[in-house]
Amino acid sequence: MAENAVHPLLAEPALTADETGISRLLAIMAALRDPQSGCPWDIEQNFGSIAPYTIEEAHEVADAIAREAWDELPGELGDLLLQVVFHAQMAEEAGMFGFADVVAKISEKMIDRHPHIFGDESRDKSAAQQIKDWETIKARERAAKAERGVLDGVALGLPALTRALKLQNRAARVGFDWPGPEDVLVKIQEEAAELVEARDSSDRDHLREEFGDLMFVMANLARHLDIDPEEALRLANAKFTRRFRSIEAALAADGRRPEDSDLAEMDELWNRAKAAEKA
Repeated sequence: MAENAVHPLLAEPALTADETGISRLLAIMAALRDPQSGCPWDIEQNFGSIAPYTIEEAHEVADAIAREAWDELPGELGDLLLQVVFHAQMAEEAGMFGFADVVAKISEKMIDRHPHIFGDESRDKSAAQQIKDWETIKARERAAKAERGVLDGVALGLPALTRALKLQNRAARVGFDWPGPEDVLVKIQEEAAELVEARDSSDRDHLREEFGDLMFVMANLARHLDIDPEEALRLANAKFTRRFRSIEAALAADGRRPEDSDLAEMDELWNRAKAAEKA
């Protein structure tokens, strides 16, 4: 293709820069994957190599929402949409399915899972009942996929903390659960003691196992307290970042950096930042 020439897939009037619909994005993705004239990097990608980017873009959407960065959200949602388009383009090239099939699948799923909107069921039900009905419908879908086990279908690619919560929720639905948070707190003490014992051993695999057990039970406590552990940890990360930056700012006022300080001084500055937030 000649330098600065318009790619044939983008030459149609409906796919010019004035067009903002999905058709233009699909054409752009097809052009990027064109074996003869596409982008070498895009051409080399596959489902496995793109999957981490898909997860990353989803987290960036969540980050923009958490920061209420509404001016950034359209761009982050666009980045996430591009991941869907990328996967669909690769699937179409392999003769498996296309973007239209993706849209059809989610449309059918939303209609099937909302019989109180698109069917003949009554809309007069609580949100809690709707959640229960949703789970019943999903259970039927899992059965249709021959997913017979209670824990079948919980995606392996989920963040570990989120997957722990989903596994525990599934088990709780069939009665495998502690009665209340007090019982979970007792279990946390037990797991913490086992972690201390493992720390004093030379078995790193055992130490990692015990640490994982403690994290798993902490996720269960969050569930019993009706707290999203991912959200709680994100907030804790944000608090740590905010307070540490206060330390950096205080030291910078003296022309210093954290490495020019010591733990005692930085701890004092941390406590000041903490007190200022609570004032």
